[in-house]
Amino acid sequence: MKLYKHYSFDLWLTLIRSNPDFKRERALIFHARHNPLKKSLDEVVTIFRQVDLMVNSINEKTGKNIDAEEMYLMVISILNNYHPGFPEVNIHALYQDMEELLFNYLPQVYCANTIGLLSSLKESGLSTVSLLSNTGFIKGSTLRKVLSALELDQYLDFQLYSDEVRLSKPSQAFFQLMLDNIDRQKHAELELHDIIHIGDNPVADLQGATIFGIHSLLINSNDQTINSLR
Repeated sequence: MKLYKHYSFDLWLTLIRSNPDFKRERALIFHARHNPLKKSLDEVVTIFRQVDLMVNSINEKTGKNIDAEEMYLMVISILNNYHPGFPEVNIHALYQDMEELLFNYLPQVYCANTIGLLSSLKESGLSTVSLLSNTGFIKGSTLRKVLSALELDQYLDFQLYSDEVRLSKPSQAFFQLMLDNIDRQKHAELELHDIIHIGDNPVADLQGATIFGIHSLLINSNDQTINSLR
């Protein structure tokens, strides 16, 4: 595959994956603390999955962003048969608890080839590398800490998260923001065909990049892997 001047990466299921223990422990906490109707643990797990899928779909459709706190309140509402009141929920403390839990069960680098590929791009000195990520239950501010803990941030020239800019892929405005942040001192002459976006989502990543006019590579949700960039 050709060498591009700029590489834009998705995050989840592209560079990192969830620690399955985090989702289990998260469900256990909500089952114990926010479940007066005594729904089963399996129901709590299902509700989290349904809210995640629903919000992803809404964000992709609107190009905007539903925040993590709103998603957690959706889970609590559904757990309580859509009761509209949240008088006992300290949403700031709840999110802090979830962030602490995340670092107890840190996400994992997606595969053994991830760091080697990012390192080779960085060391070449010929390309810049960035992150373009939709967020959900975990905010961009938390994900920056995660990438630092996983020592992935050193390979990225900049990171863009949907909750921080109120935009979600496949929004063309989000891809434009990526383009606007590329260092033009490094790439004085940069055309759209010099850029590639890599991700696992056919709509947010592949379709979004294609419509914007840059190259794209779909990985991990098909038979392609990050090694296809070598």
